[in-house]
Amino acid sequence: MAGALEGIRVIELASFVSGPYAGMLLGDLGADIIKIEPPEKGDPFRGWGRVEYSPPFGSVNRNKKSVTVDLKDPKGLAAVRELLRTADVVIENFRPGTLDRIGLTYEQASKDNPKLIWCSITGFGTDGPYAARPGYDTVGQAMSGLLSLVTDMNDPRPTGVSLSDHLSGMVACNGVLAALVARGRTGKGQRVDTSLLEASLSFCGENAARYFENAKVPGRSTRTREASVYAFLASDGLPFIIHLSSPQKFFEGMARAAGKPEWIADERFAKREARTKNHDALAEVMTAVFKTGPREMWLEKLMAEDVPCSRINTLAEVFEDPQVKHLKMRKDLPHRHLGTVSLVRNALRMSDTPVEIRSAAPDLGEHNEEILGKGR
Repeated sequence: MAGALEGIRVIELASFVSGPYAGMLLGDLGADIIKIEPPEKGDPFRGWGRVEYSPPFGSVNRNKKSVTVDLKDPKGLAAVRELLRTADVVIENFRPGTLDRIGLTYEQASKDNPKLIWCSITGFGTDGPYAARPGYDTVGQAMSGLLSLVTDMNDPRPTGVSLSDHLSGMVACNGVLAALVARGRTGKGQRVDTSLLEASLSFCGENAARYFENAKVPGRSTRTREASVYAFLASDGLPFIIHLSSPQKFFEGMARAAGKPEWIADERFAKREARTKNHDALAEVMTAVFKTGPREMWLEKLMAEDVPCSRINTLAEVFEDPQVKHLKMRKDLPHRHLGTVSLVRNALRMSDTPVEIRSAAPDLGEHNEEILGKGR
């Protein structure tokens, strides 16, 4: 069965994570992704691992064809311009003005190909006081306020996942899909723009709305109090979480599972408003109870009461989880040099136009002859 975007050609002029992730998402949906890379070393993300296969590069560059082009060479530039005339979408994540300076502009490309959708991902926007700054994931997290919501501001630590890069890639993919739908009505392409800053800040919309309402600056614990979220270490040193949310039944079930039914009538905890006000006090008594037994015992008791809870899994534990196995989230792919490589599949499932990983990330310049009609 064909993917939803079969027949859509995407030219990717992007490196590292944000642009390649957007291209990968479109490729999973069936688009033909042609990745333009500089000769010799290609996308710098290729260097983040083994010579024959970089797992970080592979994680965002499956389902693509690699073509090497020197954009500083007039012949290379002409080859890219010719590809753009045949393309439906171009994705780029250079600093604003970089492609303009070599003569590769949206204005010219859209004249050559009025149906072209040009998607730019920048650090902070295409103009404004920060436009020329170097934009990287952690900077996007920090500047947008996202990092302040996931770290202790008195003892700050960077996160272990590239949130801003991936968020901007998802927003860019969303924009491209919307532009393709609009083109179906109007017959015209358009420019699509997002940035690490915009994507990350929009992701913080719930906390921002609270700030707009009461002028109180939210932190890491703000939403945990509102949502009645708690984390614990059991007696075996293993971590788990409980998310009581709003329904009263979850709190009452937790109290019974903890062997403390008297908490249900305790005026400090009896109602949601009281629990929010006395969040720390409830956390303290829960911590004292849950450290007295092993994690699996508590999870069994909590789940018997239908309380939302989970281990805090490491990735090693995630891929041994029965539900993750049932969902077939790990995908093993054939690889030219290594035999097999493994990736996490796209989270989307579609009944009639399946989302599919067709191939592992390409070798550098692997498709030069196919796309450009010349050898490597």
